[in-house]
Amino acid sequence: MSLERKDEYDHKGWMKEKDLTPVESTFLVTLIWLDKRLRIVDYLELMETLYYRVNLQMPKSHTEQYNLDNKFWYWYPLYTLGLFSTLAYVVAAISGALLGFYYSPATTGDPTTAYSSITFIMTELQFGFMLRSIHRWSAQVMVAAVFLHMLRVYFTGSYKEPRELNWLLGIVLISLTMVFGYTGYLLPWDQLAFWAGQIGVEMSLSVPLIGEWVAQLLFGGFTLSQATLQRMYILHVFLLPFVVTTLIAIHIGIVWVQGIAEPH
Repeated sequence: MSLERKDEYDHKGWMKEKDLTPVESTFLVTLIWLDKRLRIVDYLELMETLYYRVNLQMPKSHTEQYNLDNKFWYWYPLYTLGLFSTLAYVVAAISGALLGFYYSPATTGDPTTAYSSITFIMTELQFGFMLRSIHRWSAQVMVAAVFLHMLRVYFTGSYKEPRELNWLLGIVLISLTMVFGYTGYLLPWDQLAFWAGQIGVEMSLSVPLIGEWVAQLLFGGFTLSQATLQRMYILHVFLLPFVVTTLIAIHIGIVWVQGIAEPH
């Protein structure tokens, strides 16, 4: 008589009855070992139950409710604009991170250092011209795709109940996309960047009551300087990527939970 506690599910006996490959056997042995110690299967079952409960509470999409699978095919390309803008954001983020290895906003207190680093990237760095062009065009494609995505959501009524929260989140995202583009526009510190920054200062000063405070906060004063470039660099590289990435993840998560609202 064995004193070893009998396995309630007799996993070993069950595995002997099956014709398993070495890979399958290794996977099952590992899963059983982890489950006995960490109760992995229990958590997986809990997540599965939660998933089905959440989806049962969501209203059916129009395609499911009215069986319109083959009746609105010409709308489908418009429903890829959200994914298209996300892919453009990923390309811009990767190319921007690579540019960050060679770009310097100001190292000696002189903001023209930024222009010198851009000149080096465009003229001397191998594939630098292509890398900056990819970053620039992916950013412009993202702005256009987000704008068209918002138009599609509005004209198809996809912002209505129960999707109001995601619509508001989308408004925040398109606003941050504009800020992303503006801060990146100033980083080369060429003539276009300088006068775009000057317009930003004048617009800030035109805000009633708090205009001077806004100009000092965002641009470091009432005229463009190294402080202006430093603020734009911090916003573009260190703040906005984390905020926008988090909001995009939440936005996509809500779409996954609620489903896509097809046109009526």
